[in-house]
Amino acid sequence: MLLDRKTFSTVIDATPLVSIDLIILNGQGQALLGERLNRPAKGFWFVPGGRIFKGESIVEAFERLTKEELGQPFSFMDATLLGPYDHFYGDSVYGDELNTHYVAIAYVLKLPTELHNLPLNVQHGKYKWFEISELLSDSNVHLHTKWYFEKLKNSQV
Repeated sequence: MLLDRKTFSTVIDATPLVSIDLIILNGQGQALLGERLNRPAKGFWFVPGGRIFKGESIVEAFERLTKEELGQPFSFMDATLLGPYDHFYGDSVYGDELNTHYVAIAYVLKLPTELHNLPLNVQHGKYKWFEISELLSDSNVHLHTKWYFEKLKNSQV
C-alpha cells in the first residue's frame, strides 16, 4: 500500500524498508539497469526493484514489481535468491532531511524472452543492457548495484 508523505516520512526515519532488487539477465549474459529518476540513488544506473508493502508476501511483491518495473509479470519460482543486502543512503525520496536504510533482498531472473514495453518515467528515465565488466567499471552505476554483480562473478547463481 502506498503511504501518504507524512506517514512514509515517519517510517523512513524510524525503520529500514524491505525491498526486492531484480538482477535481470538476458540470454547473452547482459544485465538490465535503469537510470533512476528518484532519490535515493537519483541519476545512477540501478537494478529494477522496489519495496515490499505491509501485508504483501515476497511472492506477491516479486510478481507486482516485475510487472511494474519490467512491463510484464514473471514468476517468483523462476528466480534465484542472491541474498540480502543493507543499503544506506544519506537522503530519501523526499530530499536530504532524512536518510534511508533498505534491506534489499536480491533475486536473479534469467529472461527466457526479450522485454518489450519497459515502463519509462516512473522510476527510470531509460534502460540499458550492460555487459557485466562494463557496469562494474562504470562510475554512473551505483555501488549497491555493483555489489550484486561482484557476487555473481564469484558464485554459481
